[in-house]
Amino acid sequence: MAVLAVLLTAFANTSAFAQEAAAGAAATAAAKPVDMEPIYKSAIFYALLFLLLCLFIAIVGKALRVYELTREAQDKPMGINWNAINGSLFALFLIVGLYGVYWEYTVHGNMILPEAASEHGKKIDNMFNITLIITTIVFVLTHIFLFTFSYFYKHSGKRKAYYYPHNNTLEKIWTFIPALVLTVLVLMGFLTWRSIFYKVEDPNNKPINIEITSQQFAWTIRYAGKDGVVGRKNFKLITGLNGLGVDFKDKNAMDDLLADEMVIPVNKPVKLILTSKDVLHSFYMPNFRVQLNTVPGMASFFEFTPTITTAEMQVKTGDPSFKYLFYCSKICGSGHYNMQKTVRVVSQEEYNAWIAKQPTYLTNDLRKQFGLPLVADPAAPAATAAEPAAKDTAAVKTNQLALKK
Repeated sequence: MAVLAVLLTAFANTSAFAQEAAAGAAATAAAKPVDMEPIYKSAIFYALLFLLLCLFIAIVGKALRVYELTREAQDKPMGINWNAINGSLFALFLIVGLYGVYWEYTVHGNMILPEAASEHGKKIDNMFNITLIITTIVFVLTHIFLFTFSYFYKHSGKRKAYYYPHNNTLEKIWTFIPALVLTVLVLMGFLTWRSIFYKVEDPNNKPINIEITSQQFAWTIRYAGKDGVVGRKNFKLITGLNGLGVDFKDKNAMDDLLADEMVIPVNKPVKLILTSKDVLHSFYMPNFRVQLNTVPGMASFFEFTPTITTAEMQVKTGDPSFKYLFYCSKICGSGHYNMQKTVRVVSQEEYNAWIAKQPTYLTNDLRKQFGLPLVADPAAPAATAAEPAAKDTAAVKTNQLALKK
C-alpha cells in the first residue's frame, strides 16, 4: 500500500505538471498541444511504470493465493492446475523465444558491418560465421528439447519419473563431440592468428610503413619518406615543436611525412606502427577487422592489405557518404569520443599524387632546434625568379618609350 501511495503521488504530480503546462500553453497558443516528451524521456517515469507492473503482479498473486486458501478451507478440489499452466507457458516461451532469435537475425543481422575490406578480414569473418552457425544450431536444438520436455513431461500425478542415474555411453558422447568441435574452432583461430601476425615479407611488394601515435585525445599520423623507413622516436625529445619526440640523429627520420588522414592504396600491404604518448588506447578499424592496443613505452605492429576502395564500398553499401574511419576503442577519458580519423582507400595513382603533397615532419623550426641546415621555402624560388622577369619587362618598356621619344 505504501508503494501504491508513492506511485499515486508521483503520477498525481506528473498530472499536475501536465495540467500546468497545458494552462501555460493555452495562454500562449490555444491550439498548441502539450509537450509530454520530457516526461516520456525521464528515467523516473519508466521506473515508476516498472514498479506499478510489479505491484499489479503482486496483487494478482495475492488474490490467487487467497482463492486457493479459500478452496482448501472449504475442502474443495484444486481450482487451478498450475502444472498445466506452467507447461503451457514453457511451450509459449519456446515459440516466442524462437521467433525472437529469428527476429534478431533478420533485423539486427542487417545492422552488422559490411563485408571485410581487407584480406585477413575475410578469414576472420569466415571464422566467426562458422562459430555462429555451430552455436546457433546447438542453441536452438537444446532449447527445443528443454522446453518440449518441460511441456510433455509436466507433473500430472499419472506417471512416475524413471530413475536413470548414469550412462557411460552418453557421458562419452556429450564429452567427445563438444571437445572435438572446440578443438577445431581453437585450431582455426590459432592458424588465422598466425597468418595475420607472422607474414613473410615479399621483397617485390614491401609494405607502406605508417606510424600511428595516440594521446588524449587525438591521433598523429606519420608516413615513412622515400626511404620507406619511419625514423626513431625518444620520449625525452618531446617538446612543443617536436610533439612526437622524433630523433633527427636517425637519417631515416629526415624525410618522414606528417598527414591529417590515413590514405592507403588498394591491394598494397600496409604496416602499422602503433604507439602511445600517455595512457593505454586501442587502435580500431572495424571495416578492415583491425584492432590492437597502443601501449605507452612500446610499439605494436599490425600488417594488412586493403581490398576495397572507399568508392567501391560506397557503391556496395548504397551510401554515397560512406567513409572508413579508425577509432579508439578504449574508454580513455572524457574526450574519448573525439578520437577518430578518416581512412581513404584509393588507387595507386591517387595515392602517389596524394603522398607527394604531404609536408615533411621536419620543419625549419625543428631544424633550428636541432642545429640542422635550413631549407628554402618551396614557394621562394618561384618568387625570386619572377622578380628579375618583372624588372626585365619594366626595362624593356622604358627602352621602348625612349625610342618613341
